[in-house]
Amino acid sequence: MKQLRYVLVGDGESPHLLKWARAIAATSGMELWAASSRGFDAGFDAVLPQERRLVLGSTPNAAGGNITLLRHLPRLARWLRQVDATWIHAHYLTSHGTLAWLAQRLYGVRGRLVGSAWGSDILVAPQRSVVLRRITFNVLRACTLTTSDSQAMAQRMRELGAREVMVFPFGLEAMPPVPPSKDDTLFFANRGLEPIYAPARVLRAFEALDWPGKQLVVANDGGLRASLEAAAPRGTRFVGRLEAATQATWYAHARWYLSLPTSDSVAVSVLEAMSQGCVPILSDLPANRELVRDGENGIVLRDGEMLSAARLQPLLAKSGVIACANRAWISEHALFGPCVQRFFERLRTLGA
Repeated sequence: MKQLRYVLVGDGESPHLLKWARAIAATSGMELWAASSRGFDAGFDAVLPQERRLVLGSTPNAAGGNITLLRHLPRLARWLRQVDATWIHAHYLTSHGTLAWLAQRLYGVRGRLVGSAWGSDILVAPQRSVVLRRITFNVLRACTLTTSDSQAMAQRMRELGAREVMVFPFGLEAMPPVPPSKDDTLFFANRGLEPIYAPARVLRAFEALDWPGKQLVVANDGGLRASLEAAAPRGTRFVGRLEAATQATWYAHARWYLSLPTSDSVAVSVLEAMSQGCVPILSDLPANRELVRDGENGIVLRDGEMLSAARLQPLLAKSGVIACANRAWISEHALFGPCVQRFFERLRTLGA
């Protein structure tokens, strides 16, 4: 009897898709295959062999407008028909979800569709046009099961047509050790240097703060980097994209973590920072309020609000308690393996 097959369709260069692949390989009991719109992170070599992968080699634009991805549809559909999977799991619904849905609708690809929303595919793209809203509706309705990393985004998915939505974060694969020490002057930010992540607001908030010896380390990269570096306040350091171990070192030393996007669901980087005992300073978004109670275990900055010592000082005084409480929450609610195990238990009841 042929082993049941499970196909991931997404960006194989993303660490988040790699995380899913590792969890599926360890949990599902099915034979894992994967199709990537770009290439594959080297970490996939330990998860599935080359002969069970498809590289489409596209160059998606982080700002959207990826209609050219559709030219790869015939090739993807041919490959999916050969694989003949039980489940096809699309990550990021307005791109990879659309490809998987069209492969089934136009090319007769078999298998049941699962979709995972990543944030802007639900919170931003459907608001851009009637066409994108309709596409999102079609993909969501075609999915037997969808996943969301926040209750706020799950509700939006239901409004857009989703049937069943499971909610769990793109969490950590393991808890990091307790950091040995923290630098009360060190602020860390590592979201993409693109407009949606509002990195200029991070710089303005840091500049407005009266905090002796303050330092801001900005990791990651993006189209705004050059202009941000030109206007960066004193005490700011740009370090570019970091590999995981180096990034973990910055989390471990930083007392404060800044993430101020204009739209977001539950961000993995915020979970990582909380697991490392950082005090999170987040923008006022519904998903962020699922993680942070303002003034208790972090700060939620209202629109237009800047950082101040009056906001930080009470949290610094109880930062050890905050670190312990946030780590405990991550350990209980945001470890990825147990979440994926529950996900596959649900798939089995749905007929895998």
